[in-house]
Amino acid sequence: MARYFAGVVVALLLSLSLFAQDSGNKNENFDVRSSVGDLHIGADADARKAGLPLYPGARPKIKDKNGNDNKVNLGLLTEAFGIKLVVAKYESDDGPAKVVDFYRDKLKRYGNVLECHSQKRSGDDVDIGGDDSKDSDSKKDSKSKELKCDGDNSGPVTELKVGTEDNQHDVAVEPGDGGKGTTFALVYVYTRGKRGDI
Repeated sequence: MARYFAGVVVALLLSLSLFAQDSGNKNENFDVRSSVGDLHIGADADARKAGLPLYPGARPKIKDKNGNDNKVNLGLLTEAFGIKLVVAKYESDDGPAKVVDFYRDKLKRYGNVLECHSQKRSGDDVDIGGDDSKDSDSKKDSKSKELKCDGDNSGPVTELKVGTEDNQHDVAVEPGDGGKGTTFALVYVYTRGKRGDI
């Protein structure tokens, strides 16, 4: 139920973000502060807000193939729950192996780095929780949920993950458009239940 609610909140936040971007001023942020909680929606995501340094010489990937912005900074914090999602996409003229090596080293400060491979494109599918089919005892202590590789762990996209399901830093690296250079996404996801739960 909590994961369903978190999914609904993310969908709402993404919808509000798209609405705010279509309003004409894409550099503006939407912030609400109240006694119930705080909400932030903006296109102000960057490497620093994702908790990582920017790869030397990388430049923001402004739009995807469909014309959508490639960065989002969402946060909703209340007494009952909290969620923070930062996604920022970049491009580099260097090959994927160099970018992977750089971020593998930088992610070590957060813990053991898990390397996965997938077919999905950078940042297209951000998982903010684990498998709902797990037994209720494992759901009680989400702090200890370790990250795992999804699927058959094969494909052209290299994902570096560190942390736990509810507090993770991810870097998804893939060959750039036309096989030239690299496209990569820096992702930070943080979720929590009641304040006493973390």
